[in-house]
Amino acid sequence: MPRHPGRFITFEGTEGAGKSTLIGKVRERLEIRGVRPVVTREPGGSPVAEKLRSLILGEAMDPRAELFLYEAARAEHLARTVVPALEGGRWVICDRFTDSTLAYQGMARGLPWNEVRAANRLATRGLSPDLTVFLDVDPGVGLGRSTDPNRFEREGLAFQREVRKGFLKARKEGARRWLTLKPGKATPEALAEAVIKELERRKWLPPARR
Repeated sequence: MPRHPGRFITFEGTEGAGKSTLIGKVRERLEIRGVRPVVTREPGGSPVAEKLRSLILGEAMDPRAELFLYEAARAEHLARTVVPALEGGRWVICDRFTDSTLAYQGMARGLPWNEVRAANRLATRGLSPDLTVFLDVDPGVGLGRSTDPNRFEREGLAFQREVRKGFLKARKEGARRWLTLKPGKATPEALAEAVIKELERRKWLPPARR
């Protein structure tokens, strides 16, 4: 898929990593700087994809069926929400994308990594994020503070540790587009500032006026 005039930024992490909170803080800072991003999520982000989200997160299923439903939701999401926004020059911020599929269905579910990558490419037509922000939180800490229970949380700590391994493997395959943050005791505001600094470093945003 050819490049678009917009910017595509994804946020990744295990359950309870704090992605939603961080996305909200980054959005606020971008709007102050005159950028009004489209904020979306996977699975979901369009009417059909949201219906698939309810099914994916609510019903246990065969791992390959799970993979195909994710990719179906993704294809619809891109067609209806992401690509039109990028083509219009908008910034798009997405809570999870193809790296989550590699981590969850590829690593944690044990599906062949290259097959999951191929399914991702088919659904996205080759669209890749410009930047992926990875919140690298200890999975046990994340599970302990998660406020959005779903069946993937109920898979337990060992599953989430495999998910983290999947993210680390995905990062090795395309390290230049990744920004890894280790929250620790950092506030959401401090983490958001780190993201904004990265956008400035990449010259996507001009330096803030002091």
